[in-house]
Amino acid sequence: MRNETLTRINGRPVILMDSISLIDDTSRGAIVICGSHGGEISGAFAARHPPRLVVFNDAGGGKGGAGTEAIAFLDRQGIASAAVSHTSARIGDAEDSWSNGVVSAVGQVAQAAGIRIGWSVRQAAEAVAGDQE
Repeated sequence: MRNETLTRINGRPVILMDSISLIDDTSRGAIVICGSHGGEISGAFAARHPPRLVVFNDAGGGKGGAGTEAIAFLDRQGIASAAVSHTSARIGDAEDSWSNGVVSAVGQVAQAAGIRIGWSVRQAAEAVAGDQE
């Protein structure tokens, strides 16, 4: 299962993580691209070690929007988050999200950073990478 720093953008690490359950303190302030669904439990994992941005898979939406509930949860924590369409990247495959993912859902914090639906994951990462905190 992948959990590796792929690159850096403006000095900020971009970490590919097939499962958000692998997040740890080395992810704090990083850009985390994960293959996990964006359910609320995934948001709870991400909030333990707050990244600058975390990108999930929307898992097709799920019942009542469950596939992206992490986004609202992380907005309340002040953490930028988004999801890619399940039709653009395989669930559980962070590298596919990085290479092919198209943003399908964006939280308010991520919107304020400039991220937009329809963007590539790389565009989303570049939008937040410049402002080191």
